[in-house]
Amino acid sequence: MPVNRRTALRGGAITAAAVALAGTVRPAFAAGLAPGGLASAGLAPDPYQAIVAGYRELQTGINRPSPERTAALKNLGRVAKSYNDSMTVTGGPLWTDLPLGPGSDYTTSMYGRLRAIAVDWGTPGGTLSGDPAVLARIKAALELIYTSQYNPQVGEIGNWYTYEIGVPYYVLHTLVTVAGELTADELARYVSPIKRFVGNPNVRANNTAVVETGANRADKALISIVSGALTGDAAWIKTGIDAITDVAGGGAASVVAKLDKAAGDGFHVDGSFIQHDTIPYPGHYGIVLLTALAGAIHVTEGTGYALPDDLKQKVYALVGDTFAPFVYAGALMEPVRGRMLSRQGETGHDIGHQLTVSTLVLARSATGAAKDGLSGLAAKWIGEGTYAPFLQIPDPERFAPGPDLVATPGIELAQEMLAARVRPAPIVATHRIFGQQDRMVHVTEGWSGALGVGSTRISRYESINGMNQHGWHVGDGVLYTFLPNAKGHYSDAYWPTVDPLLLPGTTTKTGPAGALDATPLSTKAHVGGVRWDARHGAYAMDFVSADGTLTAKKSWFFTPSGVVCLGAGITDASGEQVRTTVENRNLGENGRGVLLADARLISTAPGKANALRKPRWLHLDGVAGYVLLEDAQVTALREDRTGTWRDVDTGANTKGTTDPYTRRYQKLVIEHGVKPADARYAYAVLPAASVVGTVASLLTWRVRANTAAAQAVRLADHTLLANFYSAGTVDEVAVSGPASVALGRTGGGWSLAVSDPTQLQDSIEVKVRHTTVKVPVKGTFGATQVVALR
Repeated sequence: MPVNRRTALRGGAITAAAVALAGTVRPAFAAGLAPGGLASAGLAPDPYQAIVAGYRELQTGINRPSPERTAALKNLGRVAKSYNDSMTVTGGPLWTDLPLGPGSDYTTSMYGRLRAIAVDWGTPGGTLSGDPAVLARIKAALELIYTSQYNPQVGEIGNWYTYEIGVPYYVLHTLVTVAGELTADELARYVSPIKRFVGNPNVRANNTAVVETGANRADKALISIVSGALTGDAAWIKTGIDAITDVAGGGAASVVAKLDKAAGDGFHVDGSFIQHDTIPYPGHYGIVLLTALAGAIHVTEGTGYALPDDLKQKVYALVGDTFAPFVYAGALMEPVRGRMLSRQGETGHDIGHQLTVSTLVLARSATGAAKDGLSGLAAKWIGEGTYAPFLQIPDPERFAPGPDLVATPGIELAQEMLAARVRPAPIVATHRIFGQQDRMVHVTEGWSGALGVGSTRISRYESINGMNQHGWHVGDGVLYTFLPNAKGHYSDAYWPTVDPLLLPGTTTKTGPAGALDATPLSTKAHVGGVRWDARHGAYAMDFVSADGTLTAKKSWFFTPSGVVCLGAGITDASGEQVRTTVENRNLGENGRGVLLADARLISTAPGKANALRKPRWLHLDGVAGYVLLEDAQVTALREDRTGTWRDVDTGANTKGTTDPYTRRYQKLVIEHGVKPADARYAYAVLPAASVVGTVASLLTWRVRANTAAAQAVRLADHTLLANFYSAGTVDEVAVSGPASVALGRTGGGWSLAVSDPTQLQDSIEVKVRHTTVKVPVKGTFGATQVVALR
């Protein structure tokens, strides 16, 4: 059973709140882990005991009764009992499908299964709760794995992460759960390999020249804090706390510092979050980091090691600034999930659950407005997440190839928060551009959208460790649309089954996709856009294919009712067919939905391609309307596609199953032919629009330019949104060089909004309404600059 990073973290490094430990306890931890803790024993708080007890809370919960908790524990117990029943502790492998041996790819899975048993044993009401025979087997298993797999003498073979983060987390999850039953010598013994690999959380153990950053640093900080508490090592605890703000490095690698530059690991001043230097990762590593920080705050709260208030306030603010914009219906959006979108056990909803639990844990230590804000976001995500209900997880294997442990503590914390009648945060219209990670998000009250792009700064995709094996085009201008009646669209076996060569919004060609690279960059810097207001904005991409043969200028203009998509300069010398994908929608198993073109019913028989010549509009029932703003030849095809998660993820500890999934898709593709020269397209996508609304919008969209030099639209209120790829003029606006521009009336006057999508210029000169304005853009990293005009 593959156990992945997401299972480790959601199941452990942050799920939440307190529990009683049945049975006899080790004297040193007796008061801290027994019911009532130190206070009921009449003892002064001991920081070591408090930290261990706090981390145990994050595994086993607060014992808050509810039907949902009972159901969750039943599912957890089923998994834990299965592992316990199949585990052999008399020698040889613990499980027959997980061989022993140095560098085994299965070490993480061994500790993951043992953690499942231990947590169920330590959770009141668990199937195995307090069973002395089970405890004896846990102890025997700890010794066997220590001796054969993970001890101070083993060398790092394969992925460093296994030894320095993955396995240490699982070891700690297990140890804190049974700490009261282990002697000080036993604890020291089982923590000793962690000391070797994470003794200095500031650097990589296998290469101390590598300074840890971002999520990896935060993980190691929390591991150090808990390990130090288990062994009474005050210096190790302090080293872990100091690592959060990088005291040793003078703050250079502080995980809460805000970088003011494009790309680079960590949080950025515009709300971006990057890991692996060029990958936007609010949808995984950012949440991993937040998870570790929430854990560090939780376990040290009320002790002499408590994090300072100003640091906690910075952590609280991250939730709304970096993460919340990319959450839809409780799930993280695909463009900020990197290679993790290919993980069967980590759909957008799964990582969304982890974000929700992290937020709930942070809300516990927050006060005032910070507490209200965090609780409101968690309540919103729980309420909207109907595709994967947070409080009702009927099957711990719902999204994972192996058991994704039911998050009993998270369920309990959520119910505790909801019982306080917290008001969910409202949906607020938002158009936001994150220039430092080349991402944007557009939120309306009815639907949301985002783009997946790549540039000279941000990789087209990430494909490492056997993951994201179909990721060729996820950074080539994918338009993701999120609809209220299809909240599970991207979680429902989308990535194993979608045609990866025809993702919505992309301009691609037929033929072999070529070999995948690890983190390839584009050769074009011009990627970015301008924000006009909360409901409008423009985005541009100077596109070149990975092999350099296909080029295009691509623009998206966002409004409350839809997105106008323009393409120009489409040129290719490869001899392959070139296509632009308007839509490629996952309709689910045996999906239905009427497709209309100019009021004609189009055949939806699976496998039948329909050539539509110069349609004015199309409508896909329950999905969207599509308005063709220029003549085009469109192919409509409904097809069933079958794939497996193993097709897209072959990672050692994350690989998907070989179970086949079949999903039905509706494709709408504009055909550009072979060797197009300066071809173009113009269409509008109207998410969730009715047939009437689609037809009524035919005269709404006014394209003012669509060339390789400039692309622009005029809105109904006469606001102009334009993307310039070079010096040029559109209507009353002229620019000195590449720019994204918005011009319109605000209040009593005119305003001009300008950005530099290339992030290379010092200034942009704009001539508008008989006025010449020189807009400084150096060091703004694509951020919108607003100028009031007389």
